[in-house]
Amino acid sequence: MRNAVDDAGIAAPLAFIALSSLLTVAMFPGPLLAGASGLLFGTALGTPVSIVAATLGASLAFSLSRRFGARSVDELSGHRVRVVQDFIAQRGFLSVLYARILPAMPYNIVNYAAGLTAVPLLTFAAATAIGCAPRAFAYTALGGSLSNLDSPAAIAAFAVLLVMGIGGLLLAVRETDVRKRISAYGDRKRPNRLSSSGDRERPQTDVSASGDRNRSPSDDARRSESGRGSSSPDGRSAGRR
Repeated sequence: MRNAVDDAGIAAPLAFIALSSLLTVAMFPGPLLAGASGLLFGTALGTPVSIVAATLGASLAFSLSRRFGARSVDELSGHRVRVVQDFIAQRGFLSVLYARILPAMPYNIVNYAAGLTAVPLLTFAAATAIGCAPRAFAYTALGGSLSNLDSPAAIAAFAVLLVMGIGGLLLAVRETDVRKRISAYGDRKRPNRLSSSGDRERPQTDVSASGDRNRSPSDDARRSESGRGSSSPDGRSAGRR
């Protein structure tokens, strides 16, 4: 099979990149695509082919999500959702890079979720290419070494996957602090409540149906006592009758 691919020349990797990108948009598992790249092209050529295909497919999914989904999500999302999206945009490269490194983070879900944020496409693509490169090499090397898993390439692939797994777990622990920072950021960015006229809302005072402010019973009692000494309609004090 590899001889037939070699005879096809440059057309073979280009066709594989196009097909793999479309399958990535369709949420086909990336490790299988990288393994197929290693099987067809070997580790040396298959690794860059896998990285390019994964990055291109992720960028296509990202663009589709932003084109058809971002407006609806923005209209339906609340203030805190928008705050988190803004926070991710400000540190977007690291956010996407973390998502590619974390072992339990679904690759294809991240593609569509990132499209709903304000992360620029080029930033997303760069972080994806860097973040997926180690695993792309590992799966490509395993695909190219299926007949000899004791080869140096296969051993290196297993070592990379082990290191990525441990590093991802450490990063997950660190992300606990990142989540706290997101929450604190949301509290700082929470706007003051404003009235429809643009002024800050003030506590409302209860008003009766007649338009007077409601008074407590103690106020009515004091008013009654003070009224005992008031003048009668004929001008004489009530106490002198």
